[in-house]
Amino acid sequence: MQSISRRAALRTGVLGGIGLAAAGLSPSRAAPAQPAKYPPLKGRINHSVAYWPFRRVMTLDEFCVAMKQIGYSAISHCRPYQWPTLKAHGLDSSLSACDGPMDFENGLVTASVHDELVARYLKAIDLAADAGYRNLLIAGGNRRGMDVDEGLTNAENCLKRILGHAEKRGVVLAMAMGNTRQHPDYFFDSAALGVVLCKRVGSPSFGLIYDIYHRQMMEGNIRGTIRKYHEYFVYYHTGGVPGRNEPGDPDQELNYPAICRAIADSGYKGYLAQEYFPKKRPLTKDIITASLRESLHVCDV
Repeated sequence: MQSISRRAALRTGVLGGIGLAAAGLSPSRAAPAQPAKYPPLKGRINHSVAYWPFRRVMTLDEFCVAMKQIGYSAISHCRPYQWPTLKAHGLDSSLSACDGPMDFENGLVTASVHDELVARYLKAIDLAADAGYRNLLIAGGNRRGMDVDEGLTNAENCLKRILGHAEKRGVVLAMAMGNTRQHPDYFFDSAALGVVLCKRVGSPSFGLIYDIYHRQMMEGNIRGTIRKYHEYFVYYHTGGVPGRNEPGDPDQELNYPAICRAIADSGYKGYLAQEYFPKKRPLTKDIITASLRESLHVCDV
């Protein structure tokens, strides 16, 4: 290797200093490399995001492009006619809905709609399984004055007409548990009541959606409940309390990184889905994307 003379070395140093000076920096004060604002995802949480809060601002196609770029691997609450768009972008459907509107008032506890529900879900199970999707959203329904045992019995009877087929096709019915402050009279208003139904049906194809926002509004003790009942939770939703805004909003009361660590530590392998309304208004595509990027990293533990 050819040696470099002292004079050449000095000359190189001087020229380097001139270059730094031209950039407004002295050699001793050169700015260190700054870490990226958002580090690579850690891989302990599978991240999804609900499309429905943003459907008036972004098309599903636009939403998929933006969400995939910032790190989400799935979209939640999509119906069969929307699945081709997800597949075109290489995104999973983490929680699928049946064709048509979802009726939360008339659900599993509503005996008068059981025949309709059974027919609808037997079809939906086949559609989801054929598309390669696992979770289907189902509602519990309103109480309408019935006692707890009647409601549980109605729900159990309906599910037992569906779950055998779901088990054969490898599909899970994920039941929403409500917040009666905002959904008055909803029957399944606590995690404990949902767990009772899980135990009564005893099927691997039935479980609960643990919506952190709704559960904090109704009962609190989020991490304790996750540790106690995590085996019955097949899906998780986020949302700051109060307001159902960003999980990282400094004005909301939940410690989402700690909650997400509890979820990951429980051994959960499913999706955590962002389901909230960004606080900043008016909503634009840029505001939505920036908000969901920040929330993804708040929950990535």
